[in-house]
Amino acid sequence: MKEHIGEAFQCETKYRREAMRGAPEFSKMPAPFKEYPDKPVVALPEPGGVRPCSLKQAFQKRRSVRAYAPKPITIAQLSFLLWASGGARGRESGLLRRTVPSAGGLYPIETYVVVNAVDGLETGVYHYSVRTHSLERLADGRFGDALAHAALEQNQCREAPVVFVWSAVFGRTVWKYGQRSYRYVYLDAGHVAHALAVAATSLGLGTCQMAALFDDEVNALLGLDGNLESVVYMSSVGRPT
Repeated sequence: MKEHIGEAFQCETKYRREAMRGAPEFSKMPAPFKEYPDKPVVALPEPGGVRPCSLKQAFQKRRSVRAYAPKPITIAQLSFLLWASGGARGRESGLLRRTVPSAGGLYPIETYVVVNAVDGLETGVYHYSVRTHSLERLADGRFGDALAHAALEQNQCREAPVVFVWSAVFGRTVWKYGQRSYRYVYLDAGHVAHALAVAATSLGLGTCQMAALFDDEVNALLGLDGNLESVVYMSSVGRPT
């Protein structure tokens, strides 16, 4: 056993031929989507209503942006960003396929947005419904200060028109891959964050990915239990100054 928890995690989650898991029990497969049926729903415009630049230009221009102009983004831009960073791209073989990869196609990452300034959208905390491409409004009001405080006073949480907050529903992946899942969950979060960064850059927007945060404070803001589902990553989005 390694002395430090990070080293122990890396060691204990290795695949070993003599200790591979058997086939998962499909009767125990967790629900693939999280929904809030009792919350108000905000329909989003189709994600094709914007004009992104070329992929090559987006990769060349992408950088971490921590200061934003005091201008809102549009709901059409937000719709495109939500779709590009984990939305549905159609059904294949009866399954809803998405725009980003995920280990085993299990998609443990859930997307929340803290809206500070988006044209056509009230300030507040929302959950993104992948299945319906809509937002479920969880709380009204301004949460930029609270989010910044929970993120070690990173000011971009206050200034950005919107902050994406990603959680993981760990059981979706643990059901199939056991403890190895925790490696996959964080890789999945990285896929989502990178897709957002490139998509935002293609619209002339900037992002800054953040993992420095007090987990339980952000969980409380989103109403998460911190065990079955917990925050893993965040990103601010706005117009660069």
